[in-house]
Amino acid sequence: MTPNTKTWLDRSLSLISDVRPGEGATALLLAANVFFLLAAYSVLKVVRESLILAEGGAVTKSYAAAGQAALLLVFVPLYGAFASRVNRRWLVCGVTLFFASHLLVFVALGLAGIRIGLAFYLWIGIFNMVVIAQFWAFTNDLFTPDRGRRLLPVVGIGASLGAVVGAGLTSIVFARVGPFLLMLVSAAGLFIPIGLTMWVSRREKTSGSDAAAASADAPLRKAGGFHLIVQERYLLLIAMLMVVLNLVNTIGEFLFARMVQTHAVALVASGASGGLGTRELIGTMVGGMQTWVNAIGFVFQLFLASRVLAYAGVRGALFVLPVVALASYSMMALFPVFGIVKMAKILENSTDYSIQNTTRHALFLPTSREAKYKAKQAIDSFFVRTGDLLQAVVVFAGTALSLDPTQFAALNVVFVGLALVLVTLIGREYAARTTAHGDVSLRQAA
Repeated sequence: MTPNTKTWLDRSLSLISDVRPGEGATALLLAANVFFLLAAYSVLKVVRESLILAEGGAVTKSYAAAGQAALLLVFVPLYGAFASRVNRRWLVCGVTLFFASHLLVFVALGLAGIRIGLAFYLWIGIFNMVVIAQFWAFTNDLFTPDRGRRLLPVVGIGASLGAVVGAGLTSIVFARVGPFLLMLVSAAGLFIPIGLTMWVSRREKTSGSDAAAASADAPLRKAGGFHLIVQERYLLLIAMLMVVLNLVNTIGEFLFARMVQTHAVALVASGASGGLGTRELIGTMVGGMQTWVNAIGFVFQLFLASRVLAYAGVRGALFVLPVVALASYSMMALFPVFGIVKMAKILENSTDYSIQNTTRHALFLPTSREAKYKAKQAIDSFFVRTGDLLQAVVVFAGTALSLDPTQFAALNVVFVGLALVLVTLIGREYAARTTAHGDVSLRQAA
Protein backbone atom coordinates (compact mmCIF):
# COMPACT_ATOMS: atom_id res chain seq x y z
CA MET A 1 0.00 0.00 0.00
CA THR A 2 1.44 3.35 -1.05
CA PRO A 3 1.52 6.39 1.27
CA ASN A 4 -1.14 8.04 -0.91
CA THR A 5 -3.58 5.13 -0.60
CA LYS A 6 -6.31 5.24 2.01
CA THR A 7 -6.50 2.40 4.53
CA TRP A 8 -9.84 0.79 5.42
CA LEU A 9 -9.85 2.99 8.53
CA ASP A 10 -9.28 6.16 6.47
CA ARG A 11 -12.14 5.17 4.16
CA SER A 12 -14.47 4.38 7.07
CA LEU A 13 -13.84 7.70 8.82
CA SER A 14 -14.23 9.54 5.51
CA LEU A 15 -17.97 8.91 5.90
CA ILE A 16 -17.80 11.44 8.75
CA SER A 17 -15.23 13.94 7.47
CA ASP A 18 -12.52 14.42 4.84
CA VAL A 19 -9.89 12.00 6.16
CA ARG A 20 -6.79 11.80 3.97
CA PRO A 21 -4.43 8.78 3.60
CA GLY A 22 -2.70 7.87 6.87
CA GLU A 23 -4.76 10.26 9.02
CA GLY A 24 -7.40 7.82 10.25
CA ALA A 25 -5.26 6.09 12.88
CA THR A 26 -4.22 9.32 14.59
CA ALA A 27 -7.80 10.66 14.55
CA LEU A 28 -9.14 7.42 16.04
CA LEU A 29 -6.46 7.30 18.76
CA LEU A 30 -7.25 10.88 19.75
CA ALA A 31 -10.99 10.13 19.73
CA ALA A 32 -10.36 7.16 22.04
CA ASN A 33 -8.22 9.39 24.27
CA VAL A 34 -10.92 12.00 24.80
CA PHE A 35 -13.57 9.26 25.09
CA PHE A 36 -11.91 7.93 28.24
CA LEU A 37 -11.33 11.44 29.61
CA LEU A 38 -15.00 12.41 29.20
CA ALA A 39 -16.21 9.04 30.45
CA ALA A 40 -14.11 9.45 33.62
CA TYR A 41 -15.37 12.99 34.14
CA SER A 42 -18.99 11.93 33.61
CA VAL A 43 -18.59 9.23 36.26
CA LEU A 44 -16.98 11.65 38.71
CA LYS A 45 -19.63 14.28 38.00
CA VAL A 46 -22.32 11.94 39.35
CA VAL A 47 -20.12 11.15 42.36
CA ARG A 48 -19.62 14.89 42.93
CA GLU A 49 -23.36 15.56 43.00
CA SER A 50 -24.03 12.76 45.46
CA LEU A 51 -21.31 13.93 47.86
CA ILE A 52 -21.92 17.68 47.79
CA LEU A 53 -25.71 17.43 48.08
CA ALA A 54 -25.58 14.79 50.82
CA GLU A 55 -22.97 16.63 52.91
CA GLY A 56 -23.59 20.31 52.18
CA GLY A 57 -26.77 20.84 50.20
CA ALA A 58 -27.61 23.06 47.24
CA VAL A 59 -26.52 26.27 48.96
CA THR A 60 -23.00 24.95 49.57
CA LYS A 61 -22.88 23.81 45.95
CA SER A 62 -23.78 27.28 44.66
CA TYR A 63 -21.10 28.95 46.79
CA ALA A 64 -18.50 26.39 45.68
CA ALA A 65 -18.64 27.71 42.10
CA ALA A 66 -16.99 30.95 43.28
CA GLY A 67 -14.31 28.90 45.02
CA GLN A 68 -13.53 27.09 41.79
CA ALA A 69 -12.93 30.37 39.96
CA ALA A 70 -10.63 31.58 42.75
CA LEU A 71 -8.60 28.36 42.70
CA LEU A 72 -8.26 28.50 38.91
CA LEU A 73 -6.87 32.01 39.20
CA VAL A 74 -3.99 30.42 41.15
CA PHE A 75 -3.76 27.12 39.28
CA VAL A 76 -3.55 28.50 35.72
CA PRO A 77 -0.23 30.37 36.31
CA LEU A 78 1.21 27.27 38.03
CA TYR A 79 0.19 25.18 35.03
CA GLY A 80 1.89 27.66 32.71
CA ALA A 81 5.09 27.56 34.75
CA PHE A 82 5.16 23.75 34.56
CA ALA A 83 4.48 23.87 30.81
CA SER A 84 7.60 26.02 30.37
CA ARG A 85 9.77 23.30 31.92
CA VAL A 86 8.69 20.13 30.09
CA ASN A 87 7.76 19.04 26.58
CA ARG A 88 4.13 18.53 25.55
CA ARG A 89 4.18 14.78 26.15
CA TRP A 90 5.25 15.06 29.78
CA LEU A 91 3.01 18.08 30.32
CA VAL A 92 -0.16 16.23 29.32
CA CYS A 93 0.77 12.91 30.93
CA GLY A 94 2.20 14.48 34.09
CA VAL A 95 -0.85 16.65 34.78
CA THR A 96 -3.25 13.75 34.12
CA LEU A 97 -1.26 11.52 36.51
CA PHE A 98 -1.28 14.36 39.07
CA PHE A 99 -5.08 14.40 39.09
CA ALA A 100 -5.43 10.60 39.04
CA SER A 101 -3.32 10.35 42.20
CA HIS A 102 -5.70 12.72 44.00
CA LEU A 103 -8.56 10.28 43.54
CA LEU A 104 -6.70 7.74 45.67
CA VAL A 105 -6.38 10.37 48.40
CA PHE A 106 -10.10 11.16 48.25
CA VAL A 107 -10.97 7.46 48.49
CA ALA A 108 -8.74 7.03 51.56
CA LEU A 109 -10.23 10.09 53.26
CA GLY A 110 -13.78 9.12 52.40
CA LEU A 111 -13.40 5.57 53.68
CA ALA A 112 -11.95 7.03 56.89
CA GLY A 113 -15.24 8.84 57.44
CA ILE A 114 -13.97 12.33 56.61
CA ARG A 115 -16.43 14.64 54.84
CA ILE A 116 -14.91 15.30 51.41
CA GLY A 117 -17.92 16.66 49.50
CA LEU A 118 -16.86 20.31 49.30
CA ALA A 119 -13.18 19.57 48.65
CA PHE A 120 -14.08 17.06 45.94
CA TYR A 121 -16.48 19.54 44.31
CA LEU A 122 -13.74 22.18 44.16
CA TRP A 123 -11.23 19.63 42.88
CA ILE A 124 -13.39 18.32 40.04
CA GLY A 125 -14.14 21.87 38.93
CA ILE A 126 -10.42 22.24 38.22
CA PHE A 127 -9.86 18.67 36.98
CA ASN A 128 -12.45 18.71 34.22
CA MET A 129 -11.45 22.15 32.93
CA VAL A 130 -7.69 21.57 32.98
CA VAL A 131 -7.47 18.00 31.69
CA ILE A 132 -9.96 18.49 28.85
CA ALA A 133 -8.45 21.83 27.81
CA GLN A 134 -4.93 20.40 27.65
CA PHE A 135 -6.14 17.45 25.56
CA TRP A 136 -7.50 19.83 22.93
CA ALA A 137 -4.33 21.92 23.16
CA PHE A 138 -2.30 18.76 22.46
CA THR A 139 -4.57 17.90 19.54
CA ASN A 140 -4.27 21.40 18.07
CA ASP A 141 -0.50 21.22 18.47
CA LEU A 142 -0.42 18.07 16.30
CA PHE A 143 -2.54 19.50 13.47
CA THR A 144 -2.06 22.19 10.88
CA PRO A 145 -5.09 24.51 10.48
CA ASP A 146 -6.38 22.63 7.43
CA ARG A 147 -5.81 19.20 8.95
CA GLY A 148 -7.43 20.26 12.20
CA ARG A 149 -10.50 21.66 10.46
CA ARG A 150 -11.03 18.26 8.84
CA LEU A 151 -10.14 15.94 11.75
CA LEU A 152 -11.37 17.77 14.87
CA PRO A 153 -15.00 16.72 14.16
CA VAL A 154 -13.87 13.07 14.11
CA VAL A 155 -12.01 13.48 17.39
CA GLY A 156 -15.03 15.22 18.90
CA ILE A 157 -17.14 12.10 18.40
CA GLY A 158 -15.06 10.44 21.11
CA ALA A 159 -15.92 13.26 23.51
CA SER A 160 -19.66 13.07 22.80
CA LEU A 161 -19.74 9.28 23.10
CA GLY A 162 -17.62 9.28 26.27
CA ALA A 163 -20.02 11.64 28.02
CA VAL A 164 -23.03 9.48 27.08
CA VAL A 165 -21.41 6.18 28.10
CA GLY A 166 -19.92 7.48 31.35
CA ALA A 167 -23.15 9.05 32.59
CA GLY A 168 -25.30 6.14 31.44
CA LEU A 169 -23.23 3.41 33.08
CA THR A 170 -22.87 5.38 36.31
CA SER A 171 -26.62 5.85 36.63
CA ILE A 172 -27.02 2.07 36.38
CA VAL A 173 -24.33 0.93 38.83
CA PHE A 174 -24.06 3.81 41.30
CA ALA A 175 -26.57 2.46 43.83
CA ARG A 176 -24.76 -0.90 43.94
CA VAL A 177 -21.09 0.12 44.05
CA GLY A 178 -21.12 3.56 45.71
CA PRO A 179 -18.95 6.64 45.12
CA PHE A 180 -15.55 5.40 46.28
CA LEU A 181 -15.30 2.36 44.01
CA LEU A 182 -16.31 4.61 41.11
CA MET A 183 -13.46 6.97 42.07
CA LEU A 184 -11.01 4.05 41.88
CA VAL A 185 -12.38 2.97 38.51
CA SER A 186 -12.00 6.53 37.19
CA ALA A 187 -8.43 6.76 38.53
CA ALA A 188 -7.53 3.53 36.73
CA GLY A 189 -9.32 4.74 33.60
CA LEU A 190 -7.18 7.89 33.44
CA PHE A 191 -4.10 5.75 32.75
CA ILE A 192 -5.57 4.84 29.36
CA PRO A 193 -5.43 8.45 28.04
CA ILE A 194 -1.86 8.69 29.36
CA GLY A 195 -0.88 5.65 27.29
CA LEU A 196 -2.74 6.92 24.23
CA THR A 197 -1.05 10.33 24.51
CA MET A 198 2.38 8.66 24.54
CA TRP A 199 1.39 6.50 21.56
CA VAL A 200 0.10 9.40 19.45
CA SER A 201 3.07 11.57 20.36
CA ARG A 202 5.56 8.92 19.21
CA ARG A 203 3.53 8.20 16.09
CA GLU A 204 3.37 11.85 15.01
CA LYS A 205 6.99 12.47 15.96
CA THR A 206 8.32 9.65 13.76
CA SER A 207 6.04 10.47 10.83
CA GLY A 208 6.68 14.24 10.86
CA SER A 209 9.60 16.42 9.90
CA ASP A 210 12.75 16.98 11.99
CA ALA A 211 11.53 20.49 12.77
CA ALA A 212 8.19 19.16 14.04
CA ALA A 213 9.96 16.59 16.20
CA ALA A 214 12.19 19.26 17.72
CA SER A 215 9.16 21.43 18.41
CA ALA A 216 7.39 18.56 20.18
CA ASP A 217 10.34 18.09 22.52
CA ALA A 218 10.79 21.78 23.28
CA PRO A 219 9.26 23.33 26.42
CA LEU A 220 7.05 26.35 25.91
CA ARG A 221 8.29 29.90 26.24
CA LYS A 222 7.88 31.68 29.57
CA ALA A 223 4.88 33.93 28.76
CA GLY A 224 1.86 33.07 30.92
CA GLY A 225 -1.68 32.40 29.75
CA PHE A 226 -3.23 35.55 31.18
CA HIS A 227 -0.36 37.65 29.77
CA LEU A 228 -0.92 36.20 26.29
CA ILE A 229 -4.64 36.94 26.45
CA VAL A 230 -4.06 40.56 27.40
CA GLN A 231 -1.39 40.99 24.71
CA GLU A 232 -3.23 39.40 21.76
CA ARG A 233 -6.56 40.88 20.63
CA TYR A 234 -7.62 37.59 19.04
CA LEU A 235 -7.22 35.66 22.30
CA LEU A 236 -8.90 38.41 24.31
CA LEU A 237 -11.92 38.33 22.00
CA ILE A 238 -12.17 34.53 22.38
CA ALA A 239 -11.98 34.89 26.17
CA MET A 240 -14.76 37.48 26.13
CA LEU A 241 -16.89 35.26 23.89
CA MET A 242 -16.51 32.31 26.28
CA VAL A 243 -17.63 34.49 29.19
CA VAL A 244 -20.70 35.73 27.32
CA LEU A 245 -21.74 32.35 25.90
CA ASN A 246 -21.39 30.67 29.28
CA LEU A 247 -23.36 33.51 30.86
CA VAL A 248 -26.15 32.97 28.33
CA ASN A 249 -26.16 29.21 28.81
CA THR A 250 -26.20 29.28 32.61
CA ILE A 251 -28.96 31.90 32.72
CA GLY A 252 -30.87 29.57 30.42
CA GLU A 253 -30.22 26.68 32.81
CA PHE A 254 -31.61 28.79 35.66
CA LEU A 255 -34.63 29.70 33.57
CA PHE A 256 -35.29 26.07 32.67
CA ALA A 257 -34.80 24.89 36.27
CA ARG A 258 -37.27 27.49 37.50
CA MET A 259 -39.88 26.41 34.97
CA VAL A 260 -39.28 22.71 35.72
CA GLN A 261 -39.94 23.38 39.40
CA THR A 262 -43.10 25.38 38.65
CA HIS A 263 -44.34 22.76 36.18
CA ALA A 264 -43.71 19.88 38.60
CA VAL A 265 -45.51 21.61 41.46
CA ALA A 266 -48.48 22.33 39.17
CA LEU A 267 -48.68 18.70 38.00
CA VAL A 268 -48.59 17.36 41.55
CA ALA A 269 -51.22 19.86 42.69
CA SER A 270 -53.53 18.92 39.81
CA GLY A 271 -53.11 15.19 40.36
CA ALA A 272 -51.56 14.71 36.90
CA SER A 273 -48.13 13.58 38.13
CA GLY A 274 -48.81 9.86 37.80
CA GLY A 275 -48.29 9.29 41.49
CA LEU A 276 -44.84 10.90 41.55
CA GLY A 277 -43.86 13.50 44.10
CA THR A 278 -42.33 16.86 43.20
CA ARG A 279 -38.73 15.69 43.75
CA GLU A 280 -39.18 12.52 41.67
CA LEU A 281 -40.96 14.43 38.94
CA ILE A 282 -38.18 17.03 38.71
CA GLY A 283 -35.54 14.29 38.55
CA THR A 284 -37.43 12.50 35.79
CA MET A 285 -37.87 15.66 33.70
CA VAL A 286 -34.27 16.81 34.09
CA GLY A 287 -32.91 13.33 33.42
CA GLY A 288 -35.06 13.01 30.32
CA MET A 289 -33.89 16.36 29.02
CA GLN A 290 -30.23 15.47 29.55
CA THR A 291 -30.73 12.18 27.72
CA TRP A 292 -32.13 14.08 24.73
CA VAL A 293 -29.27 16.60 24.86
CA ASN A 294 -26.63 13.84 24.85
CA ALA A 295 -28.33 11.88 22.09
CA ILE A 296 -28.96 14.84 19.77
CA GLY A 297 -25.51 16.26 20.53
CA PHE A 298 -23.94 12.97 19.47
CA VAL A 299 -25.94 12.95 16.21
CA PHE A 300 -24.94 16.56 15.53
CA GLN A 301 -21.28 15.69 16.15
CA LEU A 302 -21.47 12.63 13.94
CA PHE A 303 -23.27 14.13 10.95
CA LEU A 304 -23.25 17.94 11.16
CA ALA A 305 -20.04 19.22 12.77
CA SER A 306 -17.68 18.21 9.97
CA ARG A 307 -20.09 19.36 7.26
CA VAL A 308 -20.64 22.77 8.85
CA LEU A 309 -16.87 23.28 9.09
CA ALA A 310 -16.35 22.01 5.55
CA TYR A 311 -18.96 24.24 3.90
CA ALA A 312 -19.11 27.28 6.19
CA GLY A 313 -15.55 27.14 7.53
CA VAL A 314 -14.58 27.94 11.09
CA ARG A 315 -15.62 31.55 10.59
CA GLY A 316 -19.14 30.59 9.53
CA ALA A 317 -19.48 27.84 12.13
CA LEU A 318 -18.94 30.43 14.88
CA PHE A 319 -22.40 31.86 14.15
CA VAL A 320 -24.32 28.59 14.57
CA LEU A 321 -24.70 28.58 18.37
CA PRO A 322 -25.45 32.32 18.73
CA VAL A 323 -28.09 32.11 16.01
CA VAL A 324 -29.66 29.04 17.65
CA ALA A 325 -29.57 30.79 21.04
CA LEU A 326 -31.09 33.96 19.57
CA ALA A 327 -34.00 31.99 18.11
CA SER A 328 -34.41 29.95 21.31
CA TYR A 329 -34.55 32.84 23.77
CA SER A 330 -36.69 34.94 21.44
CA MET A 331 -39.22 32.09 21.44
CA MET A 332 -38.99 31.83 25.23
CA ALA A 333 -39.60 35.56 25.60
CA LEU A 334 -42.65 35.45 23.32
CA PHE A 335 -44.04 32.06 24.39
CA PRO A 336 -42.96 31.15 27.94
CA VAL A 337 -44.52 27.68 27.77
CA PHE A 338 -42.69 24.78 29.43
CA GLY A 339 -42.68 22.58 26.33
CA ILE A 340 -41.22 25.35 24.15
CA VAL A 341 -38.59 26.25 26.74
CA LYS A 342 -37.60 22.58 27.05
CA MET A 343 -37.22 22.07 23.29
CA ALA A 344 -35.30 25.33 22.88
CA LYS A 345 -32.90 24.44 25.69
CA ILE A 346 -32.31 20.95 24.31
CA LEU A 347 -31.45 22.41 20.90
CA GLU A 348 -29.13 25.03 22.41
CA ASN A 349 -27.24 22.57 24.61
CA SER A 350 -26.98 19.94 21.85
CA THR A 351 -25.48 22.53 19.51
CA ASP A 352 -23.14 23.77 22.25
CA TYR A 353 -21.82 20.27 23.01
CA SER A 354 -21.18 19.39 19.36
CA ILE A 355 -20.75 22.06 16.66
CA GLN A 356 -19.78 24.87 19.03
CA ASN A 357 -17.30 22.74 20.98
CA THR A 358 -15.54 21.63 17.81
CA THR A 359 -15.45 25.18 16.44
CA ARG A 360 -14.17 26.60 19.74
CA HIS A 361 -11.21 24.23 19.70
CA ALA A 362 -10.53 24.96 16.03
CA LEU A 363 -10.07 28.66 16.85
CA PHE A 364 -6.68 27.82 18.38
CA LEU A 365 -5.31 26.05 15.30
CA PRO A 366 -3.67 29.23 13.86
CA THR A 367 -2.07 30.28 17.17
CA SER A 368 1.31 29.82 18.82
CA ARG A 369 2.08 26.73 20.90
CA GLU A 370 2.08 28.94 24.00
CA ALA A 371 -1.45 30.13 23.16
CA LYS A 372 -2.62 26.56 22.54
CA TYR A 373 -1.52 25.29 25.94
CA LYS A 374 -1.42 28.32 28.24
CA ALA A 375 -3.96 30.82 26.90
CA LYS A 376 -6.45 28.07 26.05
CA GLN A 377 -6.09 26.70 29.56
CA ALA A 378 -6.90 30.12 31.02
CA ILE A 379 -9.83 30.66 28.64
CA ASP A 380 -11.38 27.20 28.99
CA SER A 381 -11.12 27.24 32.76
CA PHE A 382 -11.00 30.67 34.41
CA PHE A 383 -12.98 32.65 31.83
CA VAL A 384 -15.66 29.98 31.54
CA ARG A 385 -16.03 30.00 35.34
CA THR A 386 -16.20 33.80 35.22
CA GLY A 387 -19.34 33.37 33.13
CA ASP A 388 -20.77 31.25 35.97
CA LEU A 389 -20.02 34.00 38.49
CA LEU A 390 -21.61 36.69 36.32
CA GLN A 391 -24.68 34.50 35.94
CA ALA A 392 -25.00 34.35 39.73
CA VAL A 393 -24.88 38.16 39.86
CA VAL A 394 -27.48 38.50 37.09
CA VAL A 395 -29.81 35.96 38.69
CA PHE A 396 -29.45 37.58 42.11
CA ALA A 397 -30.22 41.03 40.69
CA GLY A 398 -33.04 39.75 38.50
CA THR A 399 -34.63 37.88 41.38
CA ALA A 400 -34.39 40.98 43.57
CA LEU A 401 -36.16 42.93 40.81
CA SER A 402 -38.80 40.18 40.51
CA LEU A 403 -38.08 39.49 36.84
CA ASP A 404 -40.31 36.79 35.34
CA PRO A 405 -39.16 34.09 32.85
CA THR A 406 -39.99 36.22 29.80
CA GLN A 407 -37.83 39.07 31.12
CA PHE A 408 -34.90 36.74 31.85
CA ALA A 409 -35.24 35.35 28.31
CA ALA A 410 -35.30 38.89 26.87
CA LEU A 411 -32.17 39.71 28.86
CA ASN A 412 -30.48 36.70 27.31
CA VAL A 413 -31.42 37.97 23.84
CA VAL A 414 -29.38 41.10 24.62
CA PHE A 415 -26.40 38.99 25.72
CA VAL A 416 -26.67 36.87 22.56
CA GLY A 417 -26.52 40.10 20.54
CA LEU A 418 -23.21 40.87 22.25
CA ALA A 419 -22.01 37.35 21.40
CA LEU A 420 -22.83 37.93 17.73
CA VAL A 421 -20.70 41.10 17.73
CA LEU A 422 -17.79 39.17 19.28
CA VAL A 423 -18.21 36.30 16.80
CA THR A 424 -18.02 38.75 13.89
CA LEU A 425 -14.79 40.28 15.24
CA ILE A 426 -13.24 36.87 15.96
CA GLY A 427 -14.14 35.65 12.48
CA ARG A 428 -12.26 38.55 10.90
CA GLU A 429 -9.21 37.90 13.07
CA TYR A 430 -9.34 34.19 12.27
CA ALA A 431 -9.50 34.84 8.53
CA ALA A 432 -6.50 37.17 8.76
CA ARG A 433 -4.51 34.58 10.72
CA THR A 434 -5.25 31.72 8.36
CA THR A 435 -4.35 33.93 5.41
CA ALA A 436 -1.06 34.72 7.13
CA HIS A 437 -0.46 30.98 7.51
CA GLY A 438 -0.74 30.70 3.73
CA ASP A 439 -3.22 27.83 3.87
CA VAL A 440 -5.17 28.20 0.62
CA SER A 441 -7.81 25.55 1.28
CA LEU A 442 -8.59 26.94 4.71
CA ARG A 443 -8.67 30.47 3.34
CA GLN A 444 -11.40 29.42 0.97
CA ALA A 445 -13.39 27.69 3.72
CA ALA A 446 -13.08 30.64 6.09
